[in-house]
Amino acid sequence: MASTTRIPKARLTGVYGAVVKRISRKMFGEVPEPVEVVWHNRKVLNLSFTVGRKMQKWHECDENLKSLAHMAVASLVGCSFCLDLGYFHAYNRRLDLDKAREVPRWRTSEAFTPLERDVLTYAEAMTQTPPAVTDELSARLLGALGPAALVELNAYIALANFMTRSNTALGVESQGYSAACGLAPLAVATTST
Repeated sequence: MASTTRIPKARLTGVYGAVVKRISRKMFGEVPEPVEVVWHNRKVLNLSFTVGRKMQKWHECDENLKSLAHMAVASLVGCSFCLDLGYFHAYNRRLDLDKAREVPRWRTSEAFTPLERDVLTYAEAMTQTPPAVTDELSARLLGALGPAALVELNAYIALANFMTRSNTALGVESQGYSAACGLAPLAVATTST
């Protein structure tokens, strides 16, 4: 696969580089492009790794809801890498793959419950510039999820924006993780109304 990144990928070197390569290959079969690009600034890379590890310990909000929210952000921002990786994670975490496939066209799909639609709406509303979250939507989610889960969902979406926008700006694109899991064909985004 030819590199499309706006910053050239770095060669992972040294003991730390060997560890990162080994872990990446175990998890993904290869080193993800964002790791190779961000390797140029290890402090930024370490922040990303630390945040990712800490996010994995959050359990107040349902994993399916967080996964759908992250994919909704990726779809709206246009981060093919994050969307592809989202399908890969949904597959490996045994989440609802039928719903994961439908996220890019969630507005027209009948696959989602009212709560899931509210989560997808919230993810997109947080991603808008300026954010377009309404009091009514927040109240519905607060009633359905409770304060701890809504705070977690909010932080998860904010961090998904950090990741998707960073990858998109760096020119990182899909690496075919979903195809490797047999998840193709995937839905294509429809025009939002």
